[in-house]
Amino acid sequence: MSTVSIAGTDRMAAAVLYGSEQLKIEQIAIPEIAADEVLVRVKVALTDGTDLKVWRRGYHAAMIKPPAVFGHELAGEIAAVGRDVRGFHAGDRVVPANSAPCMECFYCLRGQSNLCEHLIFNNGANAQYIRIPGRIVRLNMLRIPDGISYRDAALTEPLACVLRGIHETGIRPGDTAVVIGCGPIGLKYIRVLSNRGVRVIALAKRESQTRTAERMGAAAALDVNLLPDPVAAVRELTELRRGADFVIEAAGVPETCEWAPRMVRRGGTVNLFAGCRADARVEFDPASLHYSEITIKSSFHHTPDFIRQALSVIERGEIRAADFITGESQLSGLARVFEEMKQGRGGLKTAIIP
Repeated sequence: MSTVSIAGTDRMAAAVLYGSEQLKIEQIAIPEIAADEVLVRVKVALTDGTDLKVWRRGYHAAMIKPPAVFGHELAGEIAAVGRDVRGFHAGDRVVPANSAPCMECFYCLRGQSNLCEHLIFNNGANAQYIRIPGRIVRLNMLRIPDGISYRDAALTEPLACVLRGIHETGIRPGDTAVVIGCGPIGLKYIRVLSNRGVRVIALAKRESQTRTAERMGAAAALDVNLLPDPVAAVRELTELRRGADFVIEAAGVPETCEWAPRMVRRGGTVNLFAGCRADARVEFDPASLHYSEITIKSSFHHTPDFIRQALSVIERGEIRAADFITGESQLSGLARVFEEMKQGRGGLKTAIIP
């Protein structure tokens, strides 16, 4: 490991999580980097639902154990490179993913690198600098194309998860798809699917979300709080009330997981994309699943290929930060941002400027 000194100091500001909703902004040591690693000066970090869950719970079993700096959606500029790094230089604008697979285990060799047995995660975006492990540098860090802002590039990781979800679900132009949940992930599904010729029916939980869903391209957007029977309401909007071809559950709520198979047509597919709480239980009618040949699946995380696809989608202008980033805060205001998100008043995504 080599110690890095930036502008005459070896300290930086960082948001350190100590436990459930225990967040402190502290001056800590700038991370040391190994020969195959890089140090990135964070230009922008984005809030998301996973970070909110980590902040509320105080940990994430796979990704972060307190006390630790957290946050995983970012874009920045390389401040220092290890002596063995090839292809990157100080000053390069980059977007590093939050993980990288080993490419050698059982799952990686079968094209399921998102399930890698040795998947490494990297957190620490809510700080002035972040260390990028060598494996991520080699497999999952990309140079930001000219003309793409740091804010746009920082959307790469969550968009990669959405693109993989669409691919795994099998949605095609001309299909009708229901998207349950109109948070940032659900809205990305709506924007990408509608851009690709899919008729999208969106289910939201307040009027402001239905308006945003329509702006993103939804053919219809329904407020579930105003519907006596959301399943019937969706089926009414499909041909001969058959149901949708596909349903994406992006809310992570047991009730909406149970709605999803009842909204899809015979032979349709449901993707339970959002993760529920570990203790959640969902009931399905096995007879209706069997006799209607309904497929239920889930999509977890992303792969290096979809990280690259996501940045290309952003470069083409299909997804823009201006549509998803609704606020900005300095690092010192991060706890307040999470409090607002907890209360449902946090907008879509906030750009944190360290």
